[in-house]
Amino acid sequence: MSDLAERLGTDARRGVVASYIAGNTLATIGMVLVVVLAVLALAGPWLVPHDPLEQSFLSASQGPSAEYWFGTDAFGRDVFSRVLLGTQASLAIGVTAPVLAALAGTWAGMLAGYFGGWTDRLLSRFADLLMSFPSLLLGVMIAAALGPGFRTAIVAIAIALFPRFVRLARSATQVVRREPFIDASIASGRGPFAIMARHVLPNIAGPIAVATALSVAGAILAESTLSFLGLGIQPPAPSWGNMLSTAQEMVFSAPLTAVWPGLAILLAVAGCTLVADGVRRRAG
Repeated sequence: MSDLAERLGTDARRGVVASYIAGNTLATIGMVLVVVLAVLALAGPWLVPHDPLEQSFLSASQGPSAEYWFGTDAFGRDVFSRVLLGTQASLAIGVTAPVLAALAGTWAGMLAGYFGGWTDRLLSRFADLLMSFPSLLLGVMIAAALGPGFRTAIVAIAIALFPRFVRLARSATQVVRREPFIDASIASGRGPFAIMARHVLPNIAGPIAVATALSVAGAILAESTLSFLGLGIQPPAPSWGNMLSTAQEMVFSAPLTAVWPGLAILLAVAGCTLVADGVRRRAG
C-alpha cells in the first residue's frame, strides 16, 4: 500500500497519470466516453433541439423520427433532449458525491490512523456502523429521511460512500505513520495536522484518487436508483433515473423510451470504470 501510494502520489504531482491511460486501450476508450459525456453535460442546454420540459399530448409516445430522434415519452416530451439535459444532473451528482465522501472520509481515516487510541476506535466504529448497511440501502434510507431532491441525493450518496474512504485512508495512514520521515517531522517540532497535510496526504493520495474514480460509477448508478424511486431529481426536471421510472409505464407500447436513458447510464458507468481500472492496473 505504501509503495503504491508513493508511486501514484508522485506520478500525480508530475502530471504523468495521463500516460497510464494513454497506454491502455480500454482506459483510453473510457476516457473518450467520459470526455464526451462531460462535454454534453456542459453544452447540453445549447444542444437540445426541443424544450425538454415542453409537453405535447398530440405527440405522445412516438417512435424515433427526423423531428424526435429518440422519440417522445408519455407526455410528448422529446426523449433525446431529456437524455441530453439529464446528463448534467446525473454526472453532477455522480462526481460531487464521491468527491465529498473522499474529502471527509480521507481526513477521518487519517485522524484514525495517525492518532490511534480512542480516536481510531470512535471513527472506525462509526464507519463500521455505516458499512453494516448495504451502500444503496443506506442511501435510500437517508434520502427518504431527508426528502427528495438534488442536494439530498448528493448527501445520501456521499454518506453511503464515506466509510469506504475512512477504511482506505486509515490503513494507508497506519503504514505511512511508521515511516522514518514521520518521526523526523515530529522531532523537528511539526504539529500532527501539519504532518498529515504535508507528508501523509501526498503519500496516500494515489489510492484515494483511484477509489474516488471508481466510486463515480457507483454514484451514477445510485443517483439513477434514487431518481427512479422518486428520491432524487424530481420531475419534470430530467435525469436518467426518473426517465427510466416514466418509461416503465410504456415498456410494452414504447420500449425505446427506456433504452436511451439506460444506454446513457451504461456508457457513463463503463467509461468511469474503465478509466479508473486502467490507472489502477498500470500503477499496480
